[in-house]
Amino acid sequence: MLVWGVFILCILIFLALDLGVFNRNPHVISVKEASVWTSIWVGLSFLFSGVVYWLYSTGKIDNVDNLQPTEAVMKYITGYLIELSLSIDNIFVIAVIFSSFHIPQKYQHRVLFWGILGAIVFRALMIFFGIVLIKKFSFTTYIFGAFLIFTALKMLFSKEEKFNPKKSFVYRNLRKVIPITSHIEGQKFFVQLRHIKAATPLFIALVVIEFTDILFALDSVPAILAITSDPFLVFSSNIFAILGLRSMYFFLANMLNKFSYLKYSLVAILIFVGIKLILVHHYKFPEWLSLGFILIALLGGILVSLNRAKEEG
Repeated sequence: MLVWGVFILCILIFLALDLGVFNRNPHVISVKEASVWTSIWVGLSFLFSGVVYWLYSTGKIDNVDNLQPTEAVMKYITGYLIELSLSIDNIFVIAVIFSSFHIPQKYQHRVLFWGILGAIVFRALMIFFGIVLIKKFSFTTYIFGAFLIFTALKMLFSKEEKFNPKKSFVYRNLRKVIPITSHIEGQKFFVQLRHIKAATPLFIALVVIEFTDILFALDSVPAILAITSDPFLVFSSNIFAILGLRSMYFFLANMLNKFSYLKYSLVAILIFVGIKLILVHHYKFPEWLSLGFILIALLGGILVSLNRAKEEG
């Protein structure tokens, strides 16, 4: 429990420094600044693999699956890459939400900051219940695996529909329980209007982002459970991917059209981990195969996207 406490405390300190020091004053996040922070978070995520090796080699963590240190590191990196790749669709949806509610760029970081805190809590709960289900009812791996393959095929064959946050179930029902103002009042989530307190577009955007993250977690959590059911590896890889999502949003939001073929990389990854979940009781995939497949799928999607964008440009 000490390791868990230290890990969560470090994450909270990073977040406090982020909002209280580095982004104390609201400002537009430039591509350069976003690229620096993206590099920092990705770098920290990979450096943490050294901490994972140390924890599992010294027995400082409860090694529930009796993993070797190198095996734990590979599972952590593989899980992190899966979570990071599945976050790309989330970035596009966040961009649509901000655009729909007319959130100024200089306030978007604040919304994402609080969105990250909520996402950490919801992901932790979903990971806990997911692991409990797999440990207690082994047949759930077949359900999770089939769900991931279904999601991949739906992503591949269904026509892309434009997401309109103002027509979403969350927004329509939120209007029934709380007054909403259309005016932005600085960084405030709520403002006083005569005798009532009303929510600003910043708060509405935050709530919609939280609910969309829960929907995306329905794919990402089962996907990482195909790699490992070790609670610490699942949680830490998830958290690092979520923490890097904010800076990655500001870095990629205006360039998503250039990576249109990444969709097929995500389809391939979801099908692979779905098959892995279905076969988990019958065949154990080598760790190098899982990591190698995900890396090749991601790099392939990026290279093809950039090459096509170059040809069309």
